[in-house]
Amino acid sequence: MLGFASKKWNPSEKHVYITGGSSGLGLSLAHILAQKGAHISIVARNQKKLDEALESIEANYERFCITVTLTFIQKLRVSSSQIFNVYSHALDSGKASAEALELVCKAHGGEAPDAVFACAGSSKPMFFVEMDECDLTDGMTNGYWIQAWTAWKMAKEHKKQAKIVLVSSTLGYMSFVGWGSYSPAKHALRGLADTLHSELMLYDIDVHIYFPATMFTPGYDEENKTKPEIVRRIESTDEGQTADQAAQALYKGVVNGHTHITGDLITALFSASTRGAVRRHNWLLEGLYDFIAYVATPIWRSSVDRQVVAHREQHQRYLTDKGFFS
Repeated sequence: MLGFASKKWNPSEKHVYITGGSSGLGLSLAHILAQKGAHISIVARNQKKLDEALESIEANYERFCITVTLTFIQKLRVSSSQIFNVYSHALDSGKASAEALELVCKAHGGEAPDAVFACAGSSKPMFFVEMDECDLTDGMTNGYWIQAWTAWKMAKEHKKQAKIVLVSSTLGYMSFVGWGSYSPAKHALRGLADTLHSELMLYDIDVHIYFPATMFTPGYDEENKTKPEIVRRIESTDEGQTADQAAQALYKGVVNGHTHITGDLITALFSASTRGAVRRHNWLLEGLYDFIAYVATPIWRSSVDRQVVAHREQHQRYLTDKGFFS
């Protein structure tokens, strides 16, 4: 782990546990790992979505790519010995997360997974002054604790050469208006990942953290229900990614042993500008990112601030119409 070169991770015949794997990033990742020969366990809340996820892992490309002309049929499963399981279970407390992991282990002789990808979470963008107390507490539960409890229980298993992969966000490197209940949780995940990357070396456990940009998933559709207009405007320059694109970037980063994983240029620049003590993996490329970020990040910040200030009168009218000052 401490050397400059390391063997790439191969998920074949390894047991991979994915939280939040019934849709979005987690499900796309499950598809990739199934093709690589992994045993897969998924935990989420919605049983119907879990059943559909399990069916999709067993399905073939022809079914998924109905609009694409294919010359072959290949199932995601590559071996009859692969074990695919789904479980409906809460993850919002230490006790619940421990119970979920115990369920996952049962189908594998009680052995802990070889890797856990903590993809569960949700966001609710809105103005800070409009939030209720539960919006703030739910933000930390859904953005931080759901992953932290899983990592906590997994670390206690002390399985050597295991992996713990957390999922933050570009908003774990920076933030702006509207993300007061979400971005703090994603910054906290970075702190947890950086700490565990150091501490869990004691047990030969690797820790990675992924910082995806905008992903066009069911979760994205849900967050748009509360997202303020000014947030949409600032985000308009972000082209976004499909869940499949984001999952490919995550998988590639873990295979290559990257501690902080990014999947797009904008996030890579924010990563470079807030690197801290994170280990470098490509000195030349990351040095270039450092230079670009030194110039580009202040320009981006000034642009965002100007948009927020320009929105002030509209925002005051919005609050008045909502009865905020009554």
